[in-house]
Amino acid sequence: MKAYWNQEMETMPEEELKALQLAKLQETVEWVYDRVPFYRKAMEDRGVRPGDIKSLADIALLPFTVKTDLRDNYPFGLCAVPKDQVVQIHASSGTTGKPVTGPYTEQDLANWAECMARNLWAAGIRPGDVVQNAYGYGLFTGGLGLHQGARRISAAVVPASSGMTERQITLMKDFGTKALFCTPSYALTIAEKARELGVDLRNLPLSVGVFGAEPWSEEMKREIESRMGLVAHEVYGLTEMGGPGVAFSCSGNISGLHINEDHYIAEVVDPLTLEPLPLGEVGELVFTSIQRRAMPLLRYRTRDITRLVRKKCSCGRTFLVMEKVLGRDDDMMIISGVNVFPSQVESILLDIKEVEPQYVIIIKKQGHLDRLHVDVEASKSVYEKGPEKVAMVEKDISSKIKGIIGISVSVRLVPPKTLMRSEGKAQRVRDTRMSRDH
Repeated sequence: MKAYWNQEMETMPEEELKALQLAKLQETVEWVYDRVPFYRKAMEDRGVRPGDIKSLADIALLPFTVKTDLRDNYPFGLCAVPKDQVVQIHASSGTTGKPVTGPYTEQDLANWAECMARNLWAAGIRPGDVVQNAYGYGLFTGGLGLHQGARRISAAVVPASSGMTERQITLMKDFGTKALFCTPSYALTIAEKARELGVDLRNLPLSVGVFGAEPWSEEMKREIESRMGLVAHEVYGLTEMGGPGVAFSCSGNISGLHINEDHYIAEVVDPLTLEPLPLGEVGELVFTSIQRRAMPLLRYRTRDITRLVRKKCSCGRTFLVMEKVLGRDDDMMIISGVNVFPSQVESILLDIKEVEPQYVIIIKKQGHLDRLHVDVEASKSVYEKGPEKVAMVEKDISSKIKGIIGISVSVRLVPPKTLMRSEGKAQRVRDTRMSRDH
């Protein structure tokens, strides 16, 4: 059985890959300049023409695209093809303002399936394997993105969608599911329900998980693997770039995700100055899609904070590596002058055996200062030992957060199964500073 889904692309020498990227970038810039008034004006405002892009470094001449640009041009203002060439439309699941629209041509869908096939093949999924897709189907790109990737490699898809957790477990047992697709927080919800039902997922054929759509720490990864008896892989993407499949994990020795560089050019920029940063420095991740036709975006600011590295992976793939996303710069909390990401708090909580991996971070206003409070579920054994034990664990957690992150946090242990469970993206942070109830 072949080691790669597309060996030619996934192991292409760096110089050949860069030459391919430049040709596709030049083609894409000309494509949007000719067909999308928004980009023509944005480029002309910067004094840039398609012919000015002579090297990959010249990408810095191009304008950035931000989420408000997509909302301001809702629904099809950034579409580069006639409507009769659009065969599928997705949209973001945002709760404020207009959604972000993602139109696709037939070729866009084929490219999306190709990128997802690489992801799933790298996770060890093969033709005939039973895969259970517990991402939501519909406008959200996750469900159909994973579905068509699995179909491309001829896996047998169980389109369970999200929710009905007890049925998910029944399907795993009855159908002999090998791989589970869902958000990492929903994987924990499934694992918890299985334990309640007396089902040991580690005794089932389930051996692979492909998780994404929300930030998750290495500690959560290990927790999921331990509870479910599988190897957890990551899928990364965003509606603005066409959905999941932008980057993916492998079984090699790198810590991070391979970017499908023949489809996306990645940059990291300083979030404040927007100046490009060299490889290895932490900053905001920016993508340019170079093979999309319906809605290619130039230099889209993801708001995700990470670093890019070019290093040899034992899997043999030569694609650029993005390290695990630290968080989003618009999710970053500044508490007592310290920058804090929710993932940092999660990493500490999941290392503490007395609590469950269910928590919520609450930002409150205390006088003129912002304060951080954490509610986390105690394990049943701890809670049953009474208030003295609970107080001891709360103090221990608060002390660990202070020692590692450098801020004082109020910690409250709550009874098991108190906090809301997630069937999709978990809401881990609640900001009460603008509400009366704080």
